[in-house]
Amino acid sequence: MSKIEILATDITQLRVDAIVNAANNSLLGGGGVDAAIHAAAGPALLQACKVLQGCATGSAKITPGFALAAPYIIHTVGPVWRGGRQGEAQLLAACYRNSLKLASEQGLRSIAFPAISCGVYGYPIGAACEIAVAEVSHFMANHGGIEEVIFACFNGEVKTQLSQCLAKRQGPSS
Repeated sequence: MSKIEILATDITQLRVDAIVNAANNSLLGGGGVDAAIHAAAGPALLQACKVLQGCATGSAKITPGFALAAPYIIHTVGPVWRGGRQGEAQLLAACYRNSLKLASEQGLRSIAFPAISCGVYGYPIGAACEIAVAEVSHFMANHGGIEEVIFACFNGEVKTQLSQCLAKRQGPSS
C-alpha cells in the first residue's frame, strides 16, 4: 500500500531511500534546502555533483547520500517563477515526475521532497503544492515501486497548502 505523508521536518534527517534536492543548474550548491543538503551530506557530495556536469531545469540526476541518513540524493532543478507564462508549471511537474521515475528505475521505495521552487525561485506556494500533489498522486496510482512519499515542509504555509491539496484530491473520507 502506498502512502503520502506531509511533515514539518528537516529533510536532511529523514530515513528514506532518497531525498530530493531542489538544486540549481550547476548542482554545485546554492541556498536554502540545497545548502542544507550539501552541508549535511559532506564534501564528497560536491565532488560527485561535479562529475554530473549540471542538470537541466525539470530533469533529475542521482548521487549517493554520503553522510545523510538517506542513501541517495535525487537532484532536480525547478523553474524560476516568471509570472507563469513561460512553461513554469510544466517544468515543475517534470521535476516531480522525473525524480519519481529515477527513484523507481533505481528500485527505491521511499522518497522525500522539499517544496521545489518555492524558496528563492519564487513559485507561488499554492500553485506549486497543487502540481506536487497531482504529480505524486498520479505517479503512485499508475506506477509500481514507490511505496512512500514524504513532503518535507520548511514552514507552516507549505504544510497547510499541501494538506489542503491532498485532502481535495483524496475527496471525502468514508
